[in-house]
Amino acid sequence: MSDHLTPEQRRRCMQANRSKGTRPERLLARELWRRGYRYRKNVRGLPGTPDICFKSRKVAVFVDGDFWHGRDWDHAKQRIKSNRAYWYAKIERNILRDRRDTQRLAAMGWTVLRFWEGDVLHDLPACVAMVEEVLRVEQLQHLRRLYQYDTQYDTPDLAAEEEPDYE
Repeated sequence: MSDHLTPEQRRRCMQANRSKGTRPERLLARELWRRGYRYRKNVRGLPGTPDICFKSRKVAVFVDGDFWHGRDWDHAKQRIKSNRAYWYAKIERNILRDRRDTQRLAAMGWTVLRFWEGDVLHDLPACVAMVEEVLRVEQLQHLRRLYQYDTQYDTPDLAAEEEPDYE
């Protein structure tokens, strides 16, 4: 299939693609907000600039575009008809960068969730449920760490006076 747009029209179409604030991101974020979860968006201080970030629970959420991040890449790359060398290299770099960012966040103790835009658009409740489950687990772990007390004073036989020896 050849490109039916002129180079100038194609350039304008490509420039219109957003890197943040996409429809799937907004849908997921809006539903999480509606359910009472508070987050930060596009946190620059973290690897990969997560789309949605729960800093206190160390959970980073990414919504990756199907084309730009290489969903089903072995099959999808067959559909690219023009400028293949450029697009193959670009998308494969994106895939590698996503893996590297996920590994760096995990090494920092973060839980990383990645969703494909198509999954968010077609099954938003399942994506929200997955985020909620991870947030619940992280909250429980946070509370366990927070309320873990010092065991040095835990002695089972602590009393004010020693028991008298009655013989």
